[in-house]
Amino acid sequence: MILRRALRRIVRRLRFRNLSTRLSVLYTALFAAALIVVAVVGQIMILNHAKDSVRAELATSGTVYDRIWALRASALASSGDVLARDFGFRSAVASGDRETIASAVVNLRDRADVPNAFVVDQSGDVIGDGPAELRSIVRDLPTSLSGDRADATVMTESGAYRVLASPILAPVKIGSVIFAVPLDAREISALQRLSAIPLNATILHRDPRGHWIARDASVPVTPALDTMIAHGSGDATPTTLDLPGGRAFALVKRLKGRNGIPEAVLLLSYPQARALASYRALQLGIALAGVLGLVVVLVGSGRLAQSIARPITALDAAAKALEEGGSIQVAVASSDEIGRLAESFNLMSAGINEREHRIAHLAFHDSLTGLPNRTLFRQQLEADLTRAGKMNRKVVVLCLDLDGFKGVNDTLGHPVGDALLRHFGGLLATLAVDGLVSRLGGDEFAIILADPDDADRPRALAQAILDKLRLPMRVDGHEIPCGVSIGIAVSPGDGADPDTLLKNADLALYRAKRDGRGVFRFFEPALDAAARKRRQLELDLRDALHTGQFRLNFQPIFDLKADRIGGFEALLRWEHPERGAVAPIDFIPVAEESGLIVAIGEWVMLEACRQAVNWPAHVRVAVNVSPLQFRSTGFANIVFQALSNSGLAPERLEVEITESVFLEGEGTVVTLLHRLRAMGVRIALDDFGTGYSSLSYLRSFPFDKIKIDKSFVDTVARDAGSAAIVRAILDLADALHMDTTAEGVEDRDQLAKLRGQGCGSIQGYLFSRPIEAGMVAGMIAERMTAAA
Repeated sequence: MILRRALRRIVRRLRFRNLSTRLSVLYTALFAAALIVVAVVGQIMILNHAKDSVRAELATSGTVYDRIWALRASALASSGDVLARDFGFRSAVASGDRETIASAVVNLRDRADVPNAFVVDQSGDVIGDGPAELRSIVRDLPTSLSGDRADATVMTESGAYRVLASPILAPVKIGSVIFAVPLDAREISALQRLSAIPLNATILHRDPRGHWIARDASVPVTPALDTMIAHGSGDATPTTLDLPGGRAFALVKRLKGRNGIPEAVLLLSYPQARALASYRALQLGIALAGVLGLVVVLVGSGRLAQSIARPITALDAAAKALEEGGSIQVAVASSDEIGRLAESFNLMSAGINEREHRIAHLAFHDSLTGLPNRTLFRQQLEADLTRAGKMNRKVVVLCLDLDGFKGVNDTLGHPVGDALLRHFGGLLATLAVDGLVSRLGGDEFAIILADPDDADRPRALAQAILDKLRLPMRVDGHEIPCGVSIGIAVSPGDGADPDTLLKNADLALYRAKRDGRGVFRFFEPALDAAARKRRQLELDLRDALHTGQFRLNFQPIFDLKADRIGGFEALLRWEHPERGAVAPIDFIPVAEESGLIVAIGEWVMLEACRQAVNWPAHVRVAVNVSPLQFRSTGFANIVFQALSNSGLAPERLEVEITESVFLEGEGTVVTLLHRLRAMGVRIALDDFGTGYSSLSYLRSFPFDKIKIDKSFVDTVARDAGSAAIVRAILDLADALHMDTTAEGVEDRDQLAKLRGQGCGSIQGYLFSRPIEAGMVAGMIAERMTAAA
């Protein structure tokens, strides 16, 4: 890069004023063409050499693995033979003395340094500790291996094992000594360290469909890999495969299994891009060498060769020094072209040094605030933790997040938001002069306090920051009220490594936000347990969506005026295979926070329409839609698809929304509501009366129905205030030509009051609890028979 810039400077500075110079340029052009041909050929040779080198190393690594296991198998066999030849041990095996055999097995396992060792007697009893599945395999192993001593690789639920059996002769065979060596991360790491290149070693096994995959899913189903293993084409000669990480050189070692059938395969791979990376310097060197040759030909041709040889040599040496990272200035000895070139070089050298310093600063500092960035923060935290561990001291991490920062960007614009971040960063640097203040990204900041003198310093600093932000900050002429939430973690109790300590500080920050924002919280172990529980629940939700663990229950909505069932509300239920029924209040918030509610809501919409199409024509189905699902792109298309696939009439579908869907912008929501209305779908406003702006939403969009919240219905029969509110809602709905449904009706006094005030329909335990989908038709038929 540096020499390319120098060449451009040279070309700009030289003035071709005479014939010799023009001829020199012509010769240089011819020489450059030759260099290009040489460079292309060199690049091709480099690529081929890189591929040959990696293939050779893979083949060597496969051979090394075979030799290592052969040596280890020989050593284990020797250990087994020593025990098998022991007279007392053979007597114990022959007499069935399990206590003596077990003691000998433990001594053998410790002496041979293997995790699992067993003795199998003639009756098939297995003596020795180990996983149950492995013991089951070991019991049948002597009969499935050939020869006096044999080894094989077997697969269990816990992983792959290399097993080796040695007979116990007295003089006939009375049992076998069996070693089982797990092919775990330790074995794989040992193999990887023996290689001259950082290759990847992975144990593959067959899945139920017969495909070869890795247990940790790092190697998924790959047809080319299956073919290569089946034909044995990759056992000796490496080939190339498309793996999840990209194109890679690969070698497979089929590990001999029981009865000669392989149960596991060792895959050695090395990314092709990484193999070529080590040759980048050589490729660049060829290009740089060509440029140097071009410069030499240019300055050495013609009558000027003798006069400019020395200055060009000086420039060449300076360019090399500059390439190695040094700062050098060339003496300007004349005012001709060479002198001007030297001046340009000096300017270029100074500019390069300045840019390198700037680049180094940008690599470790935030460009907006000038504070250390996440990279420098983590390096410093790691260094502080290492030093604190040696000196038995503490390191404190404070994670900070501005409350309401998104609103600042949305209302005042990003320039003001950037100015606010700069102002806040400067404020933190002023308050935390004894720590490292860093901006991790967005509106997230962090502070490191390495071995604070005062044990109460983290608390005092957090409180000082909160106190400073109690008054609005003045930024670019704006008074901006902006709070901050702070999470604090202290090593070593809350984590002895950077990742754990920062994660726990972040969990404490999340707790501070949940506790109302504008506060600080210290990390507690319960936060980590709650985070793991939430993460597991999210994973289970994803699995439930793909394995069909969800189902719908339906709660009837009774039409008081027609004295019949007017519809059903679809209610989501989750039957976990291990936990049993999971309450919606437990999993719906997690689904909304993770975004899974969009996919789950799509399933609910499709399933509800599919069920409702079989009901009588006057019975509608109501589907509650979360704000996140409603605001997702393509929601109207999902509704259209559900209606099309099921054949349900649009007017029989009722979409229930809450006023929280309007928080992201009323105009967009109203537009979507009109699209649904144009399809013929009915729209209901759920939980009416609980929001501060419900009336304004009725003015923005003419809903088909409003649902009176249960909080009013609970006391409507005994509280005059609740009764007045319900009456007002019913009068308002009647004036706007909207239907009404009262939720949570549980006793006859409530029903009588609501019927007397003119409520259109009710929903609650008084009429029916939610029922399973298969019971809906029976309930409808029963009500119709009773009405007749």
